[in-house]
Amino acid sequence: MALISPPEKTTSSRRFRDSDLWYSFRRSPTALIAAAMIVLIVGAALLAPLIAPHDPFDLATVNLMDAQTPPMSVSLMGNYFALGSDIQGRDVLSTILYGSRTSLFVAVMATGFALIVGLTLGIVAGYFGGAWDSAIMRIVDVQLSFPAILIALLVFGVTRGFLPAATQDAAAVWVLIFSIGLSNWAQFARTVRGATLVERQKDYVSAAHMMGTGRFRILFGHILPNVISPVMVIATLGLAVAVIEEATLSYLGVGVPPTQASLGTLIRIGQQFLFSGEWWILFFPALVLVLLTLSVNLLGDWLRDALNPRLK
Repeated sequence: MALISPPEKTTSSRRFRDSDLWYSFRRSPTALIAAAMIVLIVGAALLAPLIAPHDPFDLATVNLMDAQTPPMSVSLMGNYFALGSDIQGRDVLSTILYGSRTSLFVAVMATGFALIVGLTLGIVAGYFGGAWDSAIMRIVDVQLSFPAILIALLVFGVTRGFLPAATQDAAAVWVLIFSIGLSNWAQFARTVRGATLVERQKDYVSAAHMMGTGRFRILFGHILPNVISPVMVIATLGLAVAVIEEATLSYLGVGVPPTQASLGTLIRIGQQFLFSGEWWILFFPALVLVLLTLSVNLLGDWLRDALNPRLK
């Protein structure tokens, strides 16, 4: 008598490797290149203290005699700079690595904050309807009628005005995160609200009501997992928007203080020397910013198409 072997246990990683999403990712050269570029930039930023040739914030290692050294050349003090040095003698490559850490931290935290606020308000508006829906969606309509950068500027100025002058620079990054997040939650709320309106009419929600399941569990245990796909796409694209907004605010001088490096502050400093011949001070931070935002946008476009059932 032949023995029937028990079915092989399927792990989460095995299910992911067998999924259509992973298959689509492996078959998309654009997604592979974009993901590789993101991993490269994020990995270099996280490992900045270990791989940066110099510490741009250590005054003991900064020498004005190294200032304005062109890329791939040796300074008067005998130091080699692969991407050149700035007006203060800091290594441009090292400032980019440390600046990317700040920009990515602000973008990820701001996008996470916007996601939490928009997800919560959107699912409440779509599920309860009535006055909740009207109030939340009118706020969304008003906010979406203004450019996000103007809202971020307003929130940043008002929030910073409430802080004591001695703590403004120390809290600038967190104020920046709050400002960018508060200017981007509306798109999450509108998308989640529309998806919730569809999901609440389905049979599994009615069955949960009949079984006496609480509203909180229905909202976040049943409906939320079924509306998370479009949220992932918006969060990916919103990450690129947050990087641009941080760079814009820092470029305008109202974001990260000059004592902290970010891609925006590096670009603001570099543009002052663009027409005097030191083009590398601006070019390389701007190139990293473009590559990062372009890669995130391309990955978000692929994710949107991969999660769209109409394209399968």
